[in-house]
Amino acid sequence: MNISNFDLNLLRILDVLLREQNVSRAAERLALSQPTVSNALARLRELLDDPLLVRVGRRMQPTPKALALEGPIRSALQQIEQTLHAGDSFDPRHSRQTLRIAMTDFVEQLCMPGLLQRLQDSAPNLRLDISPLAPSLPVEALDRGQLDLVLGRFDEVPARFARQHWRSETLQVVLRQDHPQVKGALDLETFLRLRHLWVYGGQTRGMVDQWLGEQGLSRQIVYTTSNYLQAAHLVVSSDLCVVLPTHMARYFATLLPLQLHDLPFALEAFELDLVYLAQRGQDRALGWLLQELLHEGQR
Repeated sequence: MNISNFDLNLLRILDVLLREQNVSRAAERLALSQPTVSNALARLRELLDDPLLVRVGRRMQPTPKALALEGPIRSALQQIEQTLHAGDSFDPRHSRQTLRIAMTDFVEQLCMPGLLQRLQDSAPNLRLDISPLAPSLPVEALDRGQLDLVLGRFDEVPARFARQHWRSETLQVVLRQDHPQVKGALDLETFLRLRHLWVYGGQTRGMVDQWLGEQGLSRQIVYTTSNYLQAAHLVVSSDLCVVLPTHMARYFATLLPLQLHDLPFALEAFELDLVYLAQRGQDRALGWLLQELLHEGQR
């Protein structure tokens, strides 16, 4: 293919088509007519010698070739956009931009009250769109621009992403105050006899179970959830116990009749990191948001 004869505007249309997988929605997003987008798709199919999107039920499914092209095309378009806007300023006070972040409800409770209070004055029209954090890093959503950044605990991060330390956290054991099995200090033997609720905060295996497995031990997990905020309420109305981040455990202990204990074994603090596409490092809105979040992480 001779790139000099290729209409580069078609790449932007293809990018949106692959995001939306629907011609009508793509046309609306591009502010073009549906026939214009349909004609562009027909030209792309001819130029690339591939159907690109095929109808499956009510959706249009990308072909293997389209999926292979999606990442590089989106990356190239983002790089062009960043280059063109490199000198632009970002004024949070007047911006109506939407910034999309994925995090657990624990991290949301940890950082958002203070951040929202500050943004009320410094960025009153800015919109934050918070999504729950999946058990693994949502690389596809970051690559596609569906997320601007994620905040959580990650074991491995691909090289194309930037990673910034946000803050460190420790863990504590949480039980109801009148728990029949725990009256004083909590030792390992008692800890293992308890029935446990496990909150998976973006990981497939928790630090506690990893340590226990290394010692040839295990605990009885009878309830699993991704909801930190619900966990304390479930514990206070049952004989379950839960291991929570210390900040959240202490917060709930001020609201509910709970007892807190240090883990009966030594675990290092875990790290919470901000992760985003490295190529977006010059994005001024994203850079501003990172600084605001880093400020909250130091509180």
